[in-house]
Amino acid sequence: MKLGLTLPSFRDDPTPAIEMARIAEQSGLDGVFAYDHLFRRATDGRQRPALELLTLLGAVAAETSRITLGSLVARATLRPAATLASGLDTLARIAGRDRLIVAIGAGDEESREENESFGLGFGTVEDRVVALRDAVDAARDQGFPVWVGGIDRPVREVAAAHADGWNRWGGGVDRFRAQGDALRVAAARTPFTLSWGGLIVLDGDAAAARAKAERLSASTDAIVGGPELVAGALRAYRDAGAEWLIVGPVDSSNPYNAQLLGEEVLPRLRSG
Repeated sequence: MKLGLTLPSFRDDPTPAIEMARIAEQSGLDGVFAYDHLFRRATDGRQRPALELLTLLGAVAAETSRITLGSLVARATLRPAATLASGLDTLARIAGRDRLIVAIGAGDEESREENESFGLGFGTVEDRVVALRDAVDAARDQGFPVWVGGIDRPVREVAAAHADGWNRWGGGVDRFRAQGDALRVAAARTPFTLSWGGLIVLDGDAAAARAKAERLSASTDAIVGGPELVAGALRAYRDAGAEWLIVGPVDSSNPYNAQLLGEEVLPRLRSG
């Protein structure tokens, strides 16, 4: 079982993301993962900038030496399949193929504004699933695993038929176990990796974490607690079949998250 965290991608300055990756590596975490967006809307409606996925991961690769780098998820509708595959191959040459995990997704309705703002077609669900399948086929078999991220049935069908693994973001343990077990049975490629990702609010103890969650107006779906509670919640997904657990701290630029995850959460997760 491996543990990773998402990098702070919605910034003008890449420095916090690179520093977070350094601390994650120093603290013993297994991986860091970047989002793939053109911009992001804040809760108050402001447009927040986004760091481009491949460029950010290339910078992180140059500043680290061991930690796995991943996309969560590269969006199939943002680039032609051949362009994405070429960019990923270049990233693999920079980082080393054994350090790269590529997760690709079809995008959902929340992505429509991004695509259309830049003149990119959004298409129907069927269009996006075809784009996903083409992107997975173009990117795989280059020496690094290619996962599919997403929960809809057509997306999971692409994962089973074309990919090396699957990521589910959010949702309960029982649903993850049921869908993951079905995918492992249906998978055309082996080994087939199951992974889960979700939001967390982590602090040194449960009371501090609850106060932080309230201050940040964290989603009710987030796992909130100190190292023991967070490790216990993640352990349930591990026991349900997840080989990778990827957490997104709500205060994503706070390096204390990486330190606590590596030094406090991960040992509990592996020993329990």
